[in-house]
Parts: sequence; structure tokens; C-alpha cells
Amino acid sequence: MAVFKYNADSPQRDNPDLHLLYWGKEDCVPGHAVGPLIRDHYKIHLIHKGTGFVRIGERKVALTAGQGFIIFPHVVTYYEADRQQPWTYSWIGFQGEKVQPILEQTSLAPEEPVFAMDLKLMPELYDRLTEAASRGGSSGLYLQALLYEYMAALVENAPLHPSAAVSPKKQDAYVHQSMEFIHTHYGEDISVFQLAASLGLDRKYLSSVFKEAVGMPPQQYLLQYRMDRACELLAGGRYTVAEVARSVGYRDALLFSRMFKKMRGVPPTRYRERERH
Repeated sequence: MAVFKYNADSPQRDNPDLHLLYWGKEDCVPGHAVGPLIRDHYKIHLIHKGTGFVRIGERKVALTAGQGFIIFPHVVTYYEADRQQPWTYSWIGFQGEKVQPILEQTSLAPEEPVFAMDLKLMPELYDRLTEAASRGGSSGLYLQALLYEYMAALVENAPLHPSAAVSPKKQDAYVHQSMEFIHTHYGEDISVFQLAASLGLDRKYLSSVFKEAVGMPPQQYLLQYRMDRACELLAGGRYTVAEVARSVGYRDALLFSRMFKKMRGVPPTRYRERERH
């Protein structure tokens, strides 16, 4: 199912230098294809899981989770999801007078469209943009700030000089797959050992590369992610603390309440009341 979001402001009126047009996310069906087509703006896809390929001219490039590719304006492009492991990807479309000067600081070009995803920003970009768009009158500023942050990450991940360029590392792929595992299974009774086993890795090795990339060990990331989801459920005011606890992987509501208070500074019941008022 595809989900699309559009930035309602006019690019010319809002910011002619760099303007977000739209963003979206899709779990593609096997063999889902787009093109060949030409766009009048830039579009970037971020691959969250699965595989596929992009073809530009006569060049065909296979891609997998943890990578992204950029479509340049007025360049004929075709891309297709794998028939066995179709990809899930998110995307953003943008344009502006400053886009070309920014991309000139990278190794990206119509014939070299692939880059490694920034693991601290890009996997969550769709959710962050959607949340920013809900901020009422200030949403435009938040969307603009995220787009600039994204472009800075792109420059860092696809540097101009070949000597500085870093091909997608296996470690990055492991971290990305770990995050996807956590995002999918956080409501279950999972452990770092199970996470490492699912990737065929040693637990200590995975913890080390994960912490280096994300800034925290996977167990802490799992806890943080669970509490973020719990806050969303509590804020709605529709569920009991026990129901929220079970939804984010805790069978013991008292243990959940203690961990929530430790992480958020207030018990879940008080947090729910505060958010409702």
C-alpha cells in the first residue's frame, strides 16, 4: 500500500532555493515497476527492506536494504521491485535553485545515482516529515529544516572525492536490518541475542557496530523505541496502561510502569492525563 503526502505551499512562494514537494512510503508488490519516465524535479528513494533495481539509460544497478538512489530531472529512469523479495521504500520529491550546487558536493550524478543511507536520519525520514507536517502554522519551517538536514546527510554519505567515498558497508547493512527488526518486533518479547541470531552475527559484535552507528546499544534503542510508541498510544487516551504495556512488548504492566517513569519522568497514567488535557 502506498502512502503519499504533499507539501501544500507553492515552491516559488515558500522557498525557491530548496523546497520539499512531497514524500511517501510503499510496500511494493513483487515486480512493481515505475517508468521508463522523465520527471521535472529531483526524487530520492530510500530502501528499507527487500531488493530491486534501477535502470538509467543502458546502465542497470541492483539495490538492497540500506541503500538509496536519486532520480535527476529530465533523465529517463526505470526501476523495479524484485519478484521474490520486493522492496519497501520511502521517497521524497524536491526542487530548487540550490539543489544542483548541493549535489555538486557529492559523487551523485545521473549515471551514478546510488548511495548508502544515513542510519541516523534516513530510515525515519518519512515519519519525521509526517510528524512535522502536523505542527500547524509552524509545519513549513519544520519541513524545511528536515530537508536541509537530509541534504547535509546526503553530502556526507556520498562525498565528492573518490578517495573519501565509502561504499555501502556490511556493518551499515547489519545496523539497518537490526533497526527494521526492532521496528517490526518491538511488541514481542525479543532480546539482543535473538536480534543477532536473526542476522547470523555474534551478539557482542552486533552491539558494537550498532552503538558506533546509532550512538546507543541495540537494547537501549529497543527501550527508547518502545517508550516512543507507548507515548503515542497513551496520548490517544483510548487504552489502559496494561493494554499499552502488552502492545510494546511488556507482559508485566508494573515493570512497564517503572520503566516508563524512569524514561519519561512520570508514570504512564499521569502522562496520559497530561496529554489529554
